[in-house]
Amino acid sequence: MWILLVLAATAFAQFPPAPQPSAPPPSPSDAPSPPQPSEPATFTAGVSIVRVDAQVVEGRRAIPDLAKDDFEVLDEGAPRPIEYFGREAEPLHLVLLLDVSGSMKKLLDQMAAASKHALAQLNPDDSVAVIAFGRTSVVKLDFSRDKGDGAAAVGAARFEKSVGAGTLLNPALIETAAYIRDRAAGKPGRRAIIVLTDNDSVNYQSPDQQALEALYGADTVLNAIVTPGAKPPDPRKSSFANPDFSPADVFKLARESGGEVIEAGKSSESLREMIERIRTRYSLHYRAPDGGAGPTGSPRFRRIEVRLTPAARARLKKAEVRARAGYVAR
Repeated sequence: MWILLVLAATAFAQFPPAPQPSAPPPSPSDAPSPPQPSEPATFTAGVSIVRVDAQVVEGRRAIPDLAKDDFEVLDEGAPRPIEYFGREAEPLHLVLLLDVSGSMKKLLDQMAAASKHALAQLNPDDSVAVIAFGRTSVVKLDFSRDKGDGAAAVGAARFEKSVGAGTLLNPALIETAAYIRDRAAGKPGRRAIIVLTDNDSVNYQSPDQQALEALYGADTVLNAIVTPGAKPPDPRKSSFANPDFSPADVFKLARESGGEVIEAGKSSESLREMIERIRTRYSLHYRAPDGGAGPTGSPRFRRIEVRLTPAARARLKKAEVRARAGYVAR
């Protein structure tokens, strides 16, 4: 039996469990199925395994056809053998997290019209959930393999009023990560969030570190589609006298979780492109080194790096590898 390590963004960061968004009762027929990976991984009982979701891009083009031998993984600078390598054979558990504040109405309308076509490219074993958020969040569709239901839920989310006025991005991400951790527990495959937002909000008592801890704990990569002109907060203009408040920064959260941000152009293309790019990501597993935790077994942050081998870099001189930065060994 192998144990997945909880990945984290900062050392020794521990946060209380986040409340989950209200959700409809799960349907057994709609729950993600557990097909076996194309290259099953077998590990000795008691061995801790680190799972890393990685993407390789050249500009905006995702590179889809790399092999296990094209990658290297370093744990605190020391190479670790890749024990398992997978890609599209693994089912995808995808959450569409929709900012339904008033400023998003036009883009939400466009996304609703495009969602059926965009979701149709998912594989039969992939599942999708839809969550709407404002000041709070609510599940509009529990994980389902019915892509038509997913498109319908995106359309219905536009009219959701129960989440209140305003936008709280980080609390929505924390709650969504808790939802994924619960609903996808024990199921194989990759986990991803696509958030649709204008990144124009202020968080209260939910710093970025807490949001990243939740994403890593759910083994989930954050990706974002942002409104045209959306930018990261200007640090010179976004400081608050009260440390309980912080500006939303989906750009930072996506980058540090190993995901990416694209600007919404033609909405039909934006969602389709993002889903296609998520499906071309790679899943790499390796054995954590012995004694990785801190003194007396205390949590210890360990930095990891995923990179191309010299031979692969020679072929792909401008390629960039995107993956999370580390994990907490316990």
